[in-house]
Amino acid sequence: MSFSALFYPKAIAVIGASRKIKTVGNDIIKNLVTQGYQGEIYPVNPKADVLYGRQVYATVGEIPGQIDLAVIAVPTTSVLQMVREAAARGATAIVVISAGYKEIGNLEQETELAQLCAQLGVSLIGPNCLGVLNAEIKMNASFAATMPKAGNIAFISQSGALCTAVLDYAKELGIGFSKFVSIGNKADVNELRLIEYFAEDPKTAVIAIYVEQLTGANQLIAAIQKITRGPNPKPVLFIKAGRTTEGATAVASHTGSLSAGDAAYTALFNQSGAIRAVSISELFEFAKIFSKNQLGKLEKVAIITNAGGPGVLTTDEVIDNGLQLAKLASETTEALKAVLPPAASVKNPIDVLGDAMSDRYEQALTLVERDPNVDGLIVVLTPQSMTEVTRTAHAIINLRHNSRKPIAVSFMGSEIVEPGIKLMKEAGVVTTDFPESAAKAMAIFGRFYTWSQTQKGEVKVFTDVNSARVKEIFAAAKSRGQTNFPEAEALEILANYNFPLLKRAHAETAQQAAELLRGNSGKFAMKIVSPDILHKSDVGGVMLNITAENVTEKFMEMQQVVLSHQPEAKLNGVILMEMAPSQGQELILGATQISGLGTLLMFGLGGIYVEVIKDVVFAFAPLTETEARRLIESLKVAALFKGVRGQPPVDTEALVAALCRLSQLVMDFPEIIELDINPLLGLSQGQGAVALDARVVIG
Repeated sequence: MSFSALFYPKAIAVIGASRKIKTVGNDIIKNLVTQGYQGEIYPVNPKADVLYGRQVYATVGEIPGQIDLAVIAVPTTSVLQMVREAAARGATAIVVISAGYKEIGNLEQETELAQLCAQLGVSLIGPNCLGVLNAEIKMNASFAATMPKAGNIAFISQSGALCTAVLDYAKELGIGFSKFVSIGNKADVNELRLIEYFAEDPKTAVIAIYVEQLTGANQLIAAIQKITRGPNPKPVLFIKAGRTTEGATAVASHTGSLSAGDAAYTALFNQSGAIRAVSISELFEFAKIFSKNQLGKLEKVAIITNAGGPGVLTTDEVIDNGLQLAKLASETTEALKAVLPPAASVKNPIDVLGDAMSDRYEQALTLVERDPNVDGLIVVLTPQSMTEVTRTAHAIINLRHNSRKPIAVSFMGSEIVEPGIKLMKEAGVVTTDFPESAAKAMAIFGRFYTWSQTQKGEVKVFTDVNSARVKEIFAAAKSRGQTNFPEAEALEILANYNFPLLKRAHAETAQQAAELLRGNSGKFAMKIVSPDILHKSDVGGVMLNITAENVTEKFMEMQQVVLSHQPEAKLNGVILMEMAPSQGQELILGATQISGLGTLLMFGLGGIYVEVIKDVVFAFAPLTETEARRLIESLKVAALFKGVRGQPPVDTEALVAALCRLSQLVMDFPEIIELDINPLLGLSQGQGAVALDARVVIG
């Protein structure tokens, strides 16, 4: 679809234009007329003749010309008819300001509105939204009082109230917007469609989004990856409301439990290359660094300060956020020695001393910016009695205009430094209240550039799988109402997807168990089989070192112990499995469906302590080999896989294969709603991995 009618309309109808001051319908007309929009404006109200110098039309049908955009602010009961009339006059974009839909439980009415717009070929923003702004053409088709400065940041928000606060806040920050959209209930146009539009919008360099709920993780990940990688990458910034686990539904599997709350959104943002902020202020600190600097490599930072303490604090933040202090070239340090006082520090951080005036800052800035070892600069100033605030600001502005390297500035203080801060904001220099924010924003900038240069890779498709057999297993289970597959059946499902498994056999009775081991001199593991028991080790349902001599005795003992813990459990015998290798790293693989988003995969440290240690990471299926490796490397204990204290490295290629097989399985069978492979034993390099236990739940 084309968004030209929404963002570049030549004629706008405001349906529900009100005579009453300080109402939504009145404010929208006032904003369009008084804030500079040059297109045709058609107010519609049967009870008015003129509003803000514009003729008012009693009905949409009386409008003399064709309209592109209709902004509707009438009672919910009249909205459908107004949509029909607007479409009849040529409107291909509709903004429904009116509330009273899904947000109060009227989902049926909202669905009817969306269906009507689809039938008419009309794009719908809202309902229950603030409206749309395009500062480039001075179009404020909203009831926000402020027209923002034109800039290169596109802002999308589910919350209209937040939009008004952001617009006010933006003036203080000195940032401008390419487009500004309140999407409200997003009955039609949502974040995905707008992201795809802004990816191609030449006026947009940064996309910032406030969300409460997202849907369709796969589509979002694909769209955002396309934007954040490639020849002209654009950062996509999110702030997500509702990061806590309150209200999470009860789940049975480890994966379901550990993915409750915010893990799915964290996975979505990480996998797509989107950048997440934890506050509105942080969102715009990040937006500023991208908006006002040219994207490029940023690993090594130089700090220039007139105060030792803030310089040290900034250094700590730089290192803590994953950046490096640039080691200045010898030519730079010698040149600094020649222009700075003997007491000044010419090593990074460069301390120009508290009595530094603007010329000293300018000399240091010029020399350090030229250093080939420096990727970016953080400038810190504290106001001393001799500090030249505005002249130093001008020196920084001059450097900014002649440098391609990212620069962030922190003039610490309030009234004394405000004139300098104002100058820099107006000139497009990134300023932060404190240097810690500058360091974090710089680190985000550097990480995004690194991400933008990486390749996604391809989703691996295994041909050695027997999906037909798994389909049969699930069909048979559904026919008898079975949704839960305990270990024996779960391992059969995995076997058909060629997961590495140990040899195993199912014995329903002690006699069968004895027959299976007769004449065998090895040792085996024995595990209880029961659809009612989730964690076998908790109830005595796992025994090791079972032999042909003791299997009968141990079988009976296990039955008694398990029933003492869970008397109502239905017991279906045991699995006898060859003993796993004594050396290996216990890991967990899992999958769980997240409503509206997709199937989330989990990888992490496994075994009985998985929910205690909680060193797990997540990503949505389908998974590429590159993404699988990123997951493995993201664990806190990832260093263990490389071999420590004489231990051999873990076979990470086998782990990558296991993750990709799991991804293929859940994509082939979307009815899988929960799955655990715990533990997956990662063996030493070249030895592979072995799935020791599993559980599957289908819906």
